[in-house]
Amino acid sequence: MAERDEQFARPKARRRFVMPKSQDRFGRFTESFARAMGTPGFLVGMTIFVTFWLGYNSLAAPEAQFDPQNQGFPLLTLVLSLQASYAAPLLLLAQNRQDDRDRVQIEQDRLRAERNLNDTEYLAREVVALRMAMRDMATREFIRAELKAFVDDLDERREPAP
Repeated sequence: MAERDEQFARPKARRRFVMPKSQDRFGRFTESFARAMGTPGFLVGMTIFVTFWLGYNSLAAPEAQFDPQNQGFPLLTLVLSLQASYAAPLLLLAQNRQDDRDRVQIEQDRLRAERNLNDTEYLAREVVALRMAMRDMATREFIRAELKAFVDDLDERREPAP
């Protein structure tokens, strides 16, 4: 009994609600759902389903019909409305996730383009600097002309003046 009193005398530890990490799983589900809704297989399957539904409820005896034709197929309308009411938000969620991925990709492309532009500008400056350095550099013809002038000058100094 003392243990029990002690248990109630102590305050309970505060529980923290932690959001489950299933948001990404749900996001992947919405994307796969959106992908599946846009396929020809889904459209063919939905067409077959609706055709079977309408055919059965039109051709079957009135007692066997589960969605009476004379009432305008209210159950089919309800099923299709329910499917549409779930499909629209799931498609929007998938589109939002795709927009987020596109936004990140655009930002990465912009940064990559900026780096490429900076690299290109740097290389252009380096090429200009090399060309300027090459202009100041002595070429083979310049060295030959200078050596020839030096040799001619030496020849003039060796020859005795008349």
